[in-house]
Amino acid sequence: MPDSPHHPRSALREFLKSEAGGGVLLIAAAALAMVVANLPGLSEPYFHLLHWTTGPVLSPKYGPMTVHLWINDGLMAIFFLLVGLEIKREFVDGRLATWQHRRLPVVAAAAGMVVPALVYLAVTGGRPELQGGWAVPAATDIAFAIGVLALLGSRAPASLKLFLTTVAIVDDMGAVAIIALAYTDGIASLALAAAGLVLAAMYVLNQSKVRSLTPYLLLGLALWYFVFLSGVHATIAGVATALMIPVKPTPAAPDAVDSPLHRLEHALHPWVAYAIVPLFGFANAGVSLAGTSAGVLLDPLPLGVALGLLLGKQIGIFGSIWIANRTGFAPRPGGASWVQIWGLSLLAGIGFTMSLFIGGLAFPNDPLLVDEVKIGVLAGSVLSALAGYAVLRLAPRKPLRASRPSM
Repeated sequence: MPDSPHHPRSALREFLKSEAGGGVLLIAAAALAMVVANLPGLSEPYFHLLHWTTGPVLSPKYGPMTVHLWINDGLMAIFFLLVGLEIKREFVDGRLATWQHRRLPVVAAAAGMVVPALVYLAVTGGRPELQGGWAVPAATDIAFAIGVLALLGSRAPASLKLFLTTVAIVDDMGAVAIIALAYTDGIASLALAAAGLVLAAMYVLNQSKVRSLTPYLLLGLALWYFVFLSGVHATIAGVATALMIPVKPTPAAPDAVDSPLHRLEHALHPWVAYAIVPLFGFANAGVSLAGTSAGVLLDPLPLGVALGLLLGKQIGIFGSIWIANRTGFAPRPGGASWVQIWGLSLLAGIGFTMSLFIGGLAFPNDPLLVDEVKIGVLAGSVLSALAGYAVLRLAPRKPLRASRPSM
């Protein structure tokens, strides 16, 4: 059904378009950060700006707010708000609305998180100081991956783009759960109780069928503040707010103009794709390589992260799809060959945004380990991107025998 003047563009088409453009911009931002962080005369101002304190002390735990903290805990809450909106939309009337459509993406995403974590733990061995980073290679960066797919044009079947998007959304759900459960400590009970009251008020608004976005966003801001004070990572407030935003189901049709969720999602997408995520990449990808040799990649932490992304992701995702198809649990994505599915599994090893984010949470008090995480994430993501691009670029355009579509 074509879009009309009375309907905004469908979220899926706008998502793929903005994610592709935003992914290319993210790649450029990350590359620029690495250049700036290693150029004499620019590296010192770069790191000084990130640690520049600005604004009031919002939490005794963090002290004065820095530019880096505003980006990672403030702006990224908007990123997680968008993630939450996408998750809710997909479960209400999207490609995750039925169990038949959920089976393969859920299995692939789960295996694509578990296997990289196991690879990381195997490489880092019994070093307890590194075990907290097990979740770093478990995430997929949808913007980066879609950006690479965009460079392939028609050589990447539409079914692959849809499937990768769906797997990444389920992957995001897992990452949100990991952040909330594994990287939260020192809970402040009063602040958490206040956050619960704010969330309850939003729920009442939802049940009362309030369709104006203003009260939800104002309460969402209050929720962010109380979650920030509570010790739970503040970005979780973004996901919680998204789950309270009302949605009007529009299955197999363009998004409804009177659906608050659809309106907010369309409004946020350009800002997140073209501003917030690239800014996060620029602020977090920069790592000084002064005095660092190529041998650092063989250190347990960066090696575990890189291999988790490069090997763990492709083994987990490709292996789970093959087993699901072989056993009849769920057919592989229609219109794609096994070689193309392998290429997609490699692209899923681009962990970038979420991996860098989790790395900062895993080692909050050790900047040297955070830098090693960055090196591992950059190495694993770049190798996965190059390998995935090469496989899909050289793969035959049409599969020898297409399976029944799974989505």
